[in-house]
Amino acid sequence: MNAVVSHSILISYTYRLNIGLVSTAQMMYGLDYGTIMQNPNFSLHNSSQIPNLSSQFDVLIIGSGAAGLYTALCLPAHLQIGLVTKDALKTGASSWARGIAAAINPSDTPRSHWEDTLKAGVGLCEPKAVKLLTDNAPLAIKSLLEMGVRFDRHGNKLSLELEAAHSQPRVLHSGETTGKVLIDALTAQVLERENIQVFSQAFALSLWLNQATGNCQGASVLYQGYIRWISAAAVVLATGGCGQVFSHTTNPKVSTGDGIALAWRAGALIRDPEFFQFHPTALTVGGIPRFLVTEIVRGEGAHLVDSQGQRFAFDYHPSGELAPRDVVSRAIFSHLQKTKPDPYCVYLDFRPIKAQRMRNRFPRIIQACQQWDIDLFTQPIPVAPVAHYCMGGIATNLGNCTSINGLYAIGETASTGVHGANRLASNSLLECIVFGAQLSRLKVDSNLNIDNPVVPSLPMKTEPQDWNNEMEKVNSIRQNLPKLMWESAGICRSQAILEDGLSQLNIWRSQLTDLNVMGYLLKAIPNQTVQLSSERAEQHLRLAAEALNLTDVAYLILKSAAWRTESRGGHYRSDYPQTSDDWLLHTLIQVDCWHKSAKIAN
Repeated sequence: MNAVVSHSILISYTYRLNIGLVSTAQMMYGLDYGTIMQNPNFSLHNSSQIPNLSSQFDVLIIGSGAAGLYTALCLPAHLQIGLVTKDALKTGASSWARGIAAAINPSDTPRSHWEDTLKAGVGLCEPKAVKLLTDNAPLAIKSLLEMGVRFDRHGNKLSLELEAAHSQPRVLHSGETTGKVLIDALTAQVLERENIQVFSQAFALSLWLNQATGNCQGASVLYQGYIRWISAAAVVLATGGCGQVFSHTTNPKVSTGDGIALAWRAGALIRDPEFFQFHPTALTVGGIPRFLVTEIVRGEGAHLVDSQGQRFAFDYHPSGELAPRDVVSRAIFSHLQKTKPDPYCVYLDFRPIKAQRMRNRFPRIIQACQQWDIDLFTQPIPVAPVAHYCMGGIATNLGNCTSINGLYAIGETASTGVHGANRLASNSLLECIVFGAQLSRLKVDSNLNIDNPVVPSLPMKTEPQDWNNEMEKVNSIRQNLPKLMWESAGICRSQAILEDGLSQLNIWRSQLTDLNVMGYLLKAIPNQTVQLSSERAEQHLRLAAEALNLTDVAYLILKSAAWRTESRGGHYRSDYPQTSDDWLLHTLIQVDCWHKSAKIAN
């Protein structure tokens, strides 16, 4: 087992030994095998009959955001790489990112960037991980420039902007579409590489562990009507975050926590899922998706005001609008609770910024507001906090190794130690690039000895089952879960509310795992190919998989939030409002066991 970080407590579980085909997920959920042969939604096929999908790669990357794409480009060129993305390319959260931080100004230093990151992380950052991030930030920018990413310039120099909790301007942008420009450049290069095979609209259902060694040796993937098992010497999870677990979020629909859930069900170590960052300013107009209003506008001079026009943020922090994101989000939440305005929002006043500067810098924000008949040149715009970024995830070391040999994690799905309890603005894209480069050193055994177990005799039900009726329950849970999470584990939490949320969530998890459709997620037979009978059946299986992943991630968040009896960074407890030195440590989870790490020495 790989070491994750020096202070992490890794626990060996005997259930991995001598368990035959019983997976970790089966043990957690206690599933009966159910209807495998009799279900009309699928049939069994020989894998050699299925075209267009290789069954073995040197490296299998699951996810196609900045982390997955850059990792694919950094891996040694002689390796055969499969890149699985559950939607079309360019649909992840990376495309929505507004900036990337790096100390490239002569007056700035990686040390200063390091200090700002540690301060924002409220004691839970791993100093060595942050040093790796900030020391390599200038090289990351150089690499992106060489790949064709065009950042804004002022004359011949790269433009640098000030964002919240940074001690000086160090955030690079490409207009308001930095993430999109970056993803476009990375995607173009990936599609040119002969050693990289991309599978769009492909959904990873489960990880494939070797029975004898416990190593990860591949994954099962739903693709073009088939469930296929793909073997690989290394599997990299780069599936992004889980913002869709909350009813109000900046995250796209694909952000359903797939990588974290897959790794947890396989027995990987999870770290700090209770720390979730809520972005303080999203455009809040009834009936439309939340549009993130970048904090750069506050750096440019926009004021955060209440319905009376008062700059209330200074009542909560000396830095006012430019305090760390968690502080500003709580300031808005607390002020709304105290003043109870109608409509229930605060406002961003852009009028202190010169009009021409606004037109040059923020055309997308202007356009979004105009779409809803809001003229930000003459009136403040309504904003409120929304779920934005998961600071916790799959625990990794500096080389992206998880606690399962052969399994790696990168980007928002990973907990590398760089974000601590609260991510410093614009460090997320940087993390994808710097830690993606770490995998350029990856060495794999291309002569992988794949474990192909003999399929045992299993009990079968004789009556055929139909998933249509089951989808009513899946859809009901999928719709109600985000509301429950927003009320139970949103900006402000308490023990009673968390326990009520857990009680309801556990009912839903039990109901989900009783469904026949879940047999293909939690009771799948390794290396057995399944053909679904229709596109509708494939859609049903995908919906069920996302619902399962969201409920699992919600469980990790709720139980961890109840476990940590203090307030720190993105985790705020109204019943434990103070930050406690007793909790200067990580939450560690393996299967259904919660543990504390050793205290962190900063």
